[in-house]
Amino acid sequence: MESYIIEENKPRSSRLPARLDLAQSGTGLILGLFMWVHMLLVGSIILGKDAFDFVAKTMELAFLSDTGHGYPIAVFFAVSGVFTLFIVHALLGMRKFPISWRQHRIMRDQMQMMKHTDTNLWYVQAVTGFIMFFAGSVHLYTMLVNPGSIDPFLSAHRVFSGNYWFLYLILLICVELHASIGLYRLCMKWGWFTGTDAKNSRKKLKKVKNRLTIFFLTVGVLSLAMFLFIGFQNRGNAGEPYPGTAYQKTSHAAEEKSAADPAAETEAAHEAGTSHDTAPAASEEASDKAAAVTHDTADTHDTADTHEAAAAHDTADTHEAPAAHDTADAHDAGATHDTEHTPETSSDAGAHEATLPAIETH
Repeated sequence: MESYIIEENKPRSSRLPARLDLAQSGTGLILGLFMWVHMLLVGSIILGKDAFDFVAKTMELAFLSDTGHGYPIAVFFAVSGVFTLFIVHALLGMRKFPISWRQHRIMRDQMQMMKHTDTNLWYVQAVTGFIMFFAGSVHLYTMLVNPGSIDPFLSAHRVFSGNYWFLYLILLICVELHASIGLYRLCMKWGWFTGTDAKNSRKKLKKVKNRLTIFFLTVGVLSLAMFLFIGFQNRGNAGEPYPGTAYQKTSHAAEEKSAADPAAETEAAHEAGTSHDTAPAASEEASDKAAAVTHDTADTHDTADTHEAAAAHDTADTHEAPAAHDTADAHDAGATHDTEHTPETSSDAGAHEATLPAIETH
């Protein structure tokens, strides 16, 4: 009876550790797959600045924006979700960490005695997870408070001018080792892809893990080198965003305004860098003005010629008039001489005398 009572009073085993372990495996799976996708997206910088800008604008849902600028708030919510999973996974993983130097010493002695590869991998995963708890928190917080600063120039400025390259290099190594080891251990723990021959499946999964680790480390190092190179090239213009063309559109309001006000459209085109198209128009306008001036000069010249011709004509008429007057005087004088030698009556003499004053008056 006594033994029965003791047996009945024994505390029942709790399922909480198993549930916490399941939660740790679930959050680790999501974060591991996310990191692989994240590295592929960041690796688009290897293909060029436009490729990375396209990926960044897509993450900001720029295809839903009328202007193509996107919504940085989408990045904020995505980073918030990842940050939450990161903290939860770290807290769940700390349950299995050695909490004292003595426990750590015992574990190290057992590892040296056993020389078991998977046990050594777990230790590497524990160390990299401890480093990631600090380095990853800095990176996630930076993205959380600057959700709109993801483009080729701003990211390169953060890596090169902000001296984040050292933090990202350490974070890259830790993340890739931790993620690949963690996903491999999940497959072995829950029996994924093991098949009927567990020993042979373990060897194959280790080969896949090693190749994936090498691949993602190579992509990460090349991406970091590209950001350093771009940051060095644009060190004089640090802080300026990348003037990319990904998802750039013109809003309907801007189109209506341009149609209503052509001057505003010309100004917008000038601001967009089309000032070289305005130069021929200005040159053509200057040519039209020069032609107008030449035409006015020609008209003035023609008017002057006409005026001179008219003046010359008037002068000729004036000159001819005195000549005619002189001829008339001479003719009249001849007539008078003939009259003096012609015997006339007294009435004719009177008329002749009356004519002379009229001639003189003329």
